[in-house]
Amino acid sequence: MNVIKKLVENVPDFHSFMTVDELNESSKKLADTYPDKVKLMEIGKSRDGDPILCLKIGDGDLKALLYAFPHPNEPVGSLMLDYLSWKLVEDDELRKTFNFTWYIVKVADPDGARLNEGWFKTPESFKAYVLNYYRPAGNQQVEWTFPIKYKTLNFQDPIPETKALMEIIESEKPDFIYSLHNAGFGGVYYYITEEALLLYPIYQKVVKDRDLPLSLGEPEMPYAVKLDDAVYLMPTVEQTYDYYEKYTDKDPAEMIKSGNSSYGFAKNFNPDVFELVCEVPYYYDERIEDTDPTDKVRRELVLKNLKLAEESLRKLENYFERLRDKLVVKTRFQEALEYFIETGLSSLEAEKKWAETSEELERKATVAEEFDNIWCSRSYRLFMWGMFKRMLDANISKNNDEQLKEIRNETLDLINKEVELLEKNVKFNVIPIKKLVEIQLLSGLYTMLYVQKK
Repeated sequence: MNVIKKLVENVPDFHSFMTVDELNESSKKLADTYPDKVKLMEIGKSRDGDPILCLKIGDGDLKALLYAFPHPNEPVGSLMLDYLSWKLVEDDELRKTFNFTWYIVKVADPDGARLNEGWFKTPESFKAYVLNYYRPAGNQQVEWTFPIKYKTLNFQDPIPETKALMEIIESEKPDFIYSLHNAGFGGVYYYITEEALLLYPIYQKVVKDRDLPLSLGEPEMPYAVKLDDAVYLMPTVEQTYDYYEKYTDKDPAEMIKSGNSSYGFAKNFNPDVFELVCEVPYYYDERIEDTDPTDKVRRELVLKNLKLAEESLRKLENYFERLRDKLVVKTRFQEALEYFIETGLSSLEAEKKWAETSEELERKATVAEEFDNIWCSRSYRLFMWGMFKRMLDANISKNNDEQLKEIRNETLDLINKEVELLEKNVKFNVIPIKKLVEIQLLSGLYTMLYVQKK
């Protein structure tokens, strides 16, 4: 379609990400410039009192909710939404092509996004990303704190940011939801909430046309249902619960400790709602889509990866025990780390049992699966250490304790050595942000056309 082609051709050549204030100012300017076409609403406030803004554009019969920063270390979608919102208002033909009323939330988690702004202007630096990274505890994440009651799991404590989205979902009953996530390292992959054969080749072509790899390594979750290359059925909390129930003797509710997804909540109000997640990475290595077999057994690689993950978590846990009385500043970093250590160690028990017994792990691993288990996982483990250092820095500023400073230096040394090791063994191909925005834009728009025709 010419209108979509024109839209994608004009995506700016972004070199950095916008801050929360820059995104909010852009929304206010759009509403002030086109008051007859745009309604700017404050739909809630964050835990720290920051406004959560929503743009309402168009008057189509179908309703679409698009929101960025469901996880605050994932800013790509905010640029896409900022660009799209202006074009929807400026281009009448584009707006009329889609029979939708658009609800656009550029910053679903303002507090968390602000804690990541230290790397937004230098996104090409993996080390800067690690040292300025923040991701909330699972029970403080926008995406995973919608209410749910399933078996012994009864989560009814949505955070203020989630409540803001709940208001829109309950009142508007969206037909399409686009939760804008992105990965850190690897390849592009998708989650959708139902089989949609027409969309798989579109998703794959959108990626290939930009010379980027699809993620063909290990799925993010062992129980994710694969629909096609790099396309999965969106996992549910119920699936997570049943997986833990099968592979551990513990109460799964005590392991999950968080709530439902936006899709899980939205289908209570519109059973036909279609949700898309398009995970795009900042960096990639060509091995992530190499499906040639290796001489390694997949089970051995998975078990080794889980062993290293446990060692990293145990080391963090040990540091916490040694420093507990000296952590006088209660930070969000500490809140997140304590949650991830507890739930991470619990989930590893289930993952190990699955890895030891699952028949699908008996074959030889592909190059992509080997790369995922060895190097992608290693890079992701570093982010916890980045948050640990930030927690220590905050406490050293109030409690100039020698042991805190010593462990802080040990942590920085660990991060430096790991980054150096990764850079020696991995091609950190930095993906132009423009390409990531284009992929999320095209994937979303073609999915909306699919929903519209359906």
